[in-house]
Amino acid sequence: MQQTRVSQTEEERILQGDIFRDVDYVERVSEEAGIIEVSRIVFPLAIVLTQDCDLAQDYIFRHTEPPPSTQDKWLISVLMAPIYNAEHVYRGEHLNDLGIKAELISKNKSPGMFLRNNERPRYHYLEFPAEIPIVASVIDFKHYFSVHVEYLRQIKPTRFVCTLSPLYREDVCQRFATYLSRIGLPDALV
Repeated sequence: MQQTRVSQTEEERILQGDIFRDVDYVERVSEEAGIIEVSRIVFPLAIVLTQDCDLAQDYIFRHTEPPPSTQDKWLISVLMAPIYNAEHVYRGEHLNDLGIKAELISKNKSPGMFLRNNERPRYHYLEFPAEIPIVASVIDFKHYFSVHVEYLRQIKPTRFVCTLSPLYREDVCQRFATYLSRIGLPDALV
């Protein structure tokens, strides 16, 4: 597996391929007898999957002076995917905090090799350079989520880790799109 190329230079706007730490995801909100309960998940690491052209247009049209007469280029939310420690994925523990038991992936046999070579459609394996304090990791495309675009702008100064170089981010997003567009086949009738 080749090391992932990244940049730690922080751009003002959100970029496709940006990696953030401690990303809040509001799982659900409920109200009973005037008491509001918010259930949230904090993902230790997550990557931006939204197309960069949409992120660029959102940024430009929000900061144009004078303001445009329409806001149809503004984004409501940004699509993201969690990034997990690869060792936790091998052991089937990466979803334990969510109460989900995952399959074991034999690290030193074919299943682990397929994962590291990005031959498993659900996952994308990443190895970071030494200057990025992230262990070998896996993006899990099955658990994508969205957050408000303004939330990401607010946390970027303190929670931005790095951004994938354009070729690597394109690879990740192509693989995500392929995973998302797969065709589910019905179970055979017995």
